[in-house]
Amino acid sequence: MANPGGSACSGRLIVMRVELTTEPGDPAQPNEDYVSVALPASGRGGVLVLLDGVTPPAGDDGCRHGVPWFTTALGGAMLESSASRRHRTLADSLTEAIDRTAAAHRTTCDLSHPRTPQATAVAARWDEERLEYLVLSDSALLLQRPDGAVTAVLDDRLDRLPAEVRAAGEAARALPRGSEARAAATAEYTQAVEALRNAEGGFFTAAADPSVAERAVTGWVRRDRVRAAAALTDGASRYVEVFGAGDWADCFALLLREGPAGLVGRVRTAERADADRTDFPRGKAQDDASAALIEF
Repeated sequence: MANPGGSACSGRLIVMRVELTTEPGDPAQPNEDYVSVALPASGRGGVLVLLDGVTPPAGDDGCRHGVPWFTTALGGAMLESSASRRHRTLADSLTEAIDRTAAAHRTTCDLSHPRTPQATAVAARWDEERLEYLVLSDSALLLQRPDGAVTAVLDDRLDRLPAEVRAAGEAARALPRGSEARAAATAEYTQAVEALRNAEGGFFTAAADPSVAERAVTGWVRRDRVRAAAALTDGASRYVEVFGAGDWADCFALLLREGPAGLVGRVRTAERADADRTDFPRGKAQDDASAALIEF
């Protein structure tokens, strides 16, 4: 959504509804998502932060703490920085949060490891005049206008990987499930994707390098042009992006009607109906899923 012109809105801002949900994909494993909202006592705005931790292969990330610790530390630092330092941009707050989190485990962990704990990020901060946003990697921010139209703010770099890499993924999925050929082709595709993580021409996640915040999709809209906002990790956005149960407007209508827990429940039903991932290919049969809804 482009930055609009015109004068800003005025008057006291009232948040009428805040709902959050987060659920692990596997109840036996820690949830690697993070979602939180801060609403200052002044009632003059708020901040939303949502992160989706990246699961390392075979748990190998060079860190003694692990991904759930990292997303909690990074999310908490991002929430505090963006809420208390409103004169700074959200990208500045993410830079500070990454730096603070890295400093917290630099002496005990190998932060140079290519799979050092990392996460996607969504943040939104609002006051009476405007709503700022930041999106990094494949979590989503949805903004609903007063007329009901929905805009999805996305970082689509994962969808724009080099053609040869995308073709390799399609070729791997076309091979017989459970075959050695498919396993080998999938491993080769995964390695090609990993080579593009936090690299030019690839995609970016929040890890140990604070400069990655400069790669985020950022912007702002007039607050009076936003009736409600929602943030989704890719485990929740599967409703649209994997299962095709509706478009972003349908997804937002479901959020307003049934809340974030209702959306995640619909995703879980779709996942269980295709447990072997035959009809809807995806990396995990069930993924951690988190969603937040703010209605003004």
